Amino acid sequence: MKAANDASIAVSMRGIHKSFGKVDILRGVDFELREGEVHALLGGNGAGKSTLMKILQGVHRADAGEITINGEPANFHSPSDATAAGIGMVFQEFSLIPSLSVAQNIFLGREPHHFGLIDDRGLNRQARTLLDRMGADIDPRSLIGDLPVGYWQLTEIAKALSMQARILVMDEPTASLPYSEVEALFALIARLKTQGISIVYISHRMAEIARVADRLSIIRDGRRVLTDTVSAVPPEQVAESIVGREILHGFTRTTRDTDTPREITLSVENLTAGNRLDNVSFKVAAGEVVGLAGLIGSGRTELARCLFGIDRADSGRIVVDGTTINPRRPLDAIKSGVMLVPEDRQSQGLVREHSVRTNLLLPSLTRLTRGPFIDDNRGRDLCVDLTRRLGIRTTAIDQPVGRLSGGNQQKVVISKWLGLGEVGVPPRVLILDEPTTGVDIASKTDIMQLVLDLADAGTAIILISSELEELLAVVDRVLVMRQGRIDADFARDTIPDEESLQLAIQGV
Repeated sequence: MKAANDASIAVSMRGIHKSFGKVDILRGVDFELREGEVHALLGGNGAGKSTLMKILQGVHRADAGEITINGEPANFHSPSDATAAGIGMVFQEFSLIPSLSVAQNIFLGREPHHFGLIDDRGLNRQARTLLDRMGADIDPRSLIGDLPVGYWQLTEIAKALSMQARILVMDEPTASLPYSEVEALFALIARLKTQGISIVYISHRMAEIARVADRLSIIRDGRRVLTDTVSAVPPEQVAESIVGREILHGFTRTTRDTDTPREITLSVENLTAGNRLDNVSFKVAAGEVVGLAGLIGSGRTELARCLFGIDRADSGRIVVDGTTINPRRPLDAIKSGVMLVPEDRQSQGLVREHSVRTNLLLPSLTRLTRGPFIDDNRGRDLCVDLTRRLGIRTTAIDQPVGRLSGGNQQKVVISKWLGLGEVGVPPRVLILDEPTTGVDIASKTDIMQLVLDLADAGTAIILISSELEELLAVVDRVLVMRQGRIDADFARDTIPDEESLQLAIQGV
């Protein structure tokens, strides 16, 4: 029987404990979600917020504690139990099939049938009704693969709502969205709230929390440390509660010496690659941090891939330290001192099933050999030094890297290039493509400080980021890309604020 005073409580989780082996992940966590509320769930990588939501989704079972949904006790044994209780999940990584239509993705496995055959007309009609309810102007017959990424996100939400979800868990929902589509998502969230949908909003982006959330809860080291209305908690208190210490620098502008003449490390001249890059030219000096800004599809990642030898350029020159290089594969770029931290660390930057040590040493193996054998002692010493220098939190260097938090995984991706420098191939040009996506505020601060430290040591840095606050905090110049071209080149001191840069990116 639902208690009268629980009428407005969509989810109540009380005293939730969860351990994996001897490691305590959640230690008596309380969490409450009200009807029609957006409740931001915050915490550093590895704090326990994902585990808490997986318990709510039926992926894991709590060791102790109680869960009620709309006042009724819940005891989920599987994700299907959670779905039946009205809980939907919108993951950061999309689960859609590009070759199927919007409608087919929404109702995959639950299609309406007529005389034993799939009723395509009925399928599209149901999808249209659902999308209209969301205020989403999408043709349900369109192939997902032909649509911008923002429509993928809306389709994921429609898929959850099609299962009668009244509670949505959104995990970093804006991570892959350009600015214009973020605004569309926020408008949809506001619309869903008016329909009584309750939303748990997981994000590392502080500005978003202020825009979209009513309340916030912060988890640190498996314990809830704060719950309050968003308006009552200053941003600096949010950051300090997440990290557990005062954030001294945050993302304030770092003043650097840009007046002293420096040697040019990287020169790119008229680089062209199919319809991806069109006559791109720019230079980066030793110790300079150059930001690449632009919308998704503007050519930023495509440029990084060409410089690193993943993709081939049709024409143009790449010059590193005065020597023309023609990277036909990543190994060629690495030998020239050009190194890349890719946008997708999971599939491109790490071998997730292998250990932290193996991932750190992969680029350096040929220089860690004695005759036909690998010098294990030297390799282990190098790994221990790198994990200590970058603050990589791991139970052991032989732990599978896939079990680390997102921030620690990203530090491993960066550290392997620093490790290569320790054995004789220092990075001359380091390209970082969206290095802080899905990373907590403490790790973001560490990574941005590392960027500055490497630049101070003479490395030429190219930083690709959609996080304009971070970009403006560390760069010396910003190149704005549009349709595969360098559309503008700004000295950092000529950009007054994020809004001005956003307008430049939009072409206004």
